[in-house]
Amino acid sequence: MITSLLLVLPELLLTGGAVFGLLLGSFLPRRRQWAVRALAALVCAAALAATVAGWHRTSTAFEGAYSVDVPLGATRVVVLVSVLLVLCLAGTDIHGHRRESEFVVLVLLGALGAVLLSGANDLLLLVAAYLLASVPLYALTAFGKDAPGTEAALKYYLLGALLGVTMLFGALLLFGTGGATAYPALREGLPGAPGAAVAVGVIALFAGLLFKAGAVPAHFWVPDVTEGARPPVAALVTTIPKIGAVVALYRIGTAVLAPTTLAWPLLVAIIAAATMTLGNLAAFFQDNVRRLLAYSTIGQVGYVLMAVAAATGSGLALPSLLLYLGAYAVTNLGAFAVVCAFPAARTLGDYTGLRRRHPWLALSLVIVLLGLVGTPPTAVFAGKLTVFTAALDAGFGWLVVLAVANTVASVFYYLRWIVPALRSGPWAGERPGRWAAAGALTAAPATILIGVLAGPVLTVLDGGPLPG
Repeated sequence: MITSLLLVLPELLLTGGAVFGLLLGSFLPRRRQWAVRALAALVCAAALAATVAGWHRTSTAFEGAYSVDVPLGATRVVVLVSVLLVLCLAGTDIHGHRRESEFVVLVLLGALGAVLLSGANDLLLLVAAYLLASVPLYALTAFGKDAPGTEAALKYYLLGALLGVTMLFGALLLFGTGGATAYPALREGLPGAPGAAVAVGVIALFAGLLFKAGAVPAHFWVPDVTEGARPPVAALVTTIPKIGAVVALYRIGTAVLAPTTLAWPLLVAIIAAATMTLGNLAAFFQDNVRRLLAYSTIGQVGYVLMAVAAATGSGLALPSLLLYLGAYAVTNLGAFAVVCAFPAARTLGDYTGLRRRHPWLALSLVIVLLGLVGTPPTAVFAGKLTVFTAALDAGFGWLVVLAVANTVASVFYYLRWIVPALRSGPWAGERPGRWAAAGALTAAPATILIGVLAGPVLTVLDGGPLPG
């Protein structure tokens, strides 16, 4: 038990940070609630250090129910860095709020759920992680207690509950046909089980994870939540849960479904094609910056799912998937950082004159938006290049062609935001929030740095030695 606890030290730190943060916030006056945020940042830093220290450790914890390996380590790093950025983005928004401590605790719990999703090696733990990655986000969506946030939270909750029950049904069906809930036992039991029952169980199980990822056909909540929730919450919801869900899909595909005769890679490829196409086409017609980013994130999930489809057909699939997730997280949070800096600027036209009044933030916005397109030398470019290569190796040439076409098409709706920001004219917006501006000025160079260092990063993600 002690060995298992040491293996999951980052998760224990997140759990302890959430519990202690809630207790600490109960005794602090409102003007000193910032101490809970400082505690959360310290916990994330300690968890990052623990993750790096145990990077090459490959094992299982709690009698095989939890996998500790490179995919989990990469997820920990991306999620923890994302939490630090989200806390930075929310600095001005929640400072002095009467529920500031509760906000931070919910963020830590949601992040913990995403990490547990990526490491789950048992269906029961997977379902529990799904709930932990969902319930705190429902509360965060309605955190503002206003009409748009309440409506978005209700839609989010109802769809999440429906697909959560569907996911539970799939887990029960796979348990009944495979005779176990542990992934290694299912890997042995499912190939001899009735094919139709296994197929239904897999589709139902995938439904919940696709909901967390925001992929078609479980994507309907994404634009409503992104527009209705507070900007820092929208940044969180469109980033952190997707990381854990996609890694969970990859793990199920390789650890459970690989020896079966199911054509699950083709199913994932079709979902990826529909997701990227719908996301990019819908983004063309958006004038609201948050809805534009919402459909953008749907399109990005389509690209990420290409690596899941290539999981059993290419050795590059896993490192490319992890690289893309890290690149997407930093770049997407950079775009939301600009949105958080100017919460009153809701439409594309509201950003007219940004270059003249705030040139560094305008430059950061241009970098992250071109980064989401996949412009070299940004991190998403490296991620797309490797994901496309993995999909091509796995025999999904048609999907690569469609992804390239979608990438070219996405340039135009990002330009609809870039052009007003660079246009000369009077700036009608407010002064930027200090913390959100700092987040934008950090994320923009970070996405370039990750892109430049993509080679060493891929080596580490493939099990190579850490730099230095």
